[in-house]
Amino acid sequence: MMVGLGTFVFIAKFSSPQFFVFRLEQLEKKGFMTVRSAKTYLIEGFETAWNRSTFWSLVVGAGAAGYLSYYVSQKIMQPLDKMKDITQHFAAGDWLERMPDSEIPELNQLSVSFNRMASSLEDVEKRRRDLVSDLTHELRTPLTVVRGYLEELASGDIEGTPELYLSLVGETRRLERLTRDLQELSQAEAGYLSIDLKSFDIRPLLESLVERFSDQLLEDGPILTLDCPSTLPFIMGDLDRTQQILVNLIGNAIRYTETGSITLKTEVKSPYLWIYIIDTGLGIAEEDLPHVFERFWRADRSRSSYSGGSGIGLAIVKKLVELQNGQIEVESKLHEGTTFRFSIPLT
Repeated sequence: MMVGLGTFVFIAKFSSPQFFVFRLEQLEKKGFMTVRSAKTYLIEGFETAWNRSTFWSLVVGAGAAGYLSYYVSQKIMQPLDKMKDITQHFAAGDWLERMPDSEIPELNQLSVSFNRMASSLEDVEKRRRDLVSDLTHELRTPLTVVRGYLEELASGDIEGTPELYLSLVGETRRLERLTRDLQELSQAEAGYLSIDLKSFDIRPLLESLVERFSDQLLEDGPILTLDCPSTLPFIMGDLDRTQQILVNLIGNAIRYTETGSITLKTEVKSPYLWIYIIDTGLGIAEEDLPHVFERFWRADRSRSSYSGGSGIGLAIVKKLVELQNGQIEVESKLHEGTTFRFSIPLT
């Protein structure tokens, strides 16, 4: 504002009198003789009028510009101050406040982005708390069992038997498996999990898994079948990680399918090979589907980790599929069955 007004005054102060004198000389040349006698008086009057008008212009202009600048700066600073206060609340653990809408389009866009970031951070914090709570619960149960047996053995209340020792071994293996799954999930999310991408034929793997799991199924249990062509195009993936994905998904299908059928199906949709695991089991409610691949999530929270798994397997599966440049999806209807499908790029 000061540079603009100063430039205006400087140019007008030195240029306007010259233009005025030039105009008077033109009038003299045209025959207005009285202008010469009044020339000095006119110039002095012009300078006086100019000085007064410039003074009041500066006063009024500076006042209006100053007020407008203050008003606009307050409009800008209020939401920024509000944002600063909200971030301090976030630091204190209060995630409830959000930025209000702003009349200024750019600040309104900033508020929308800030609120979206706040919601995302709140969700991350909630997941972290849930993770700590679930992990504590998963570790507490086997540790409590092991401690109880050891205390009774130490006090002589019970005698050691092969069955008791096998039970203790089972609990320690469960802790070991949970620790291994957590470590593997952490490595996968951090991108440190080794993936050896090679071209291979997946049909022999599917046949061996169907045979292996079929031998474990009871006579009154589900029927496991393979539905795919005799020859399949080669895929570019990690054979061991792909087997880990299939073992996890087939194991889940068997766990939640008491009777009926489980089908492994393949479908070529260039540039991917899609593998389907279709069961006729309990199914998953529609509102629970978005959470299937979250850590420690179970559709039935009342299920223990003995009957429902640790809740980490599907999270690991999702990461393993993504690390092989594939996608994984799920469809399900309650009491009708579930379909997991994942893709691996063709060679």
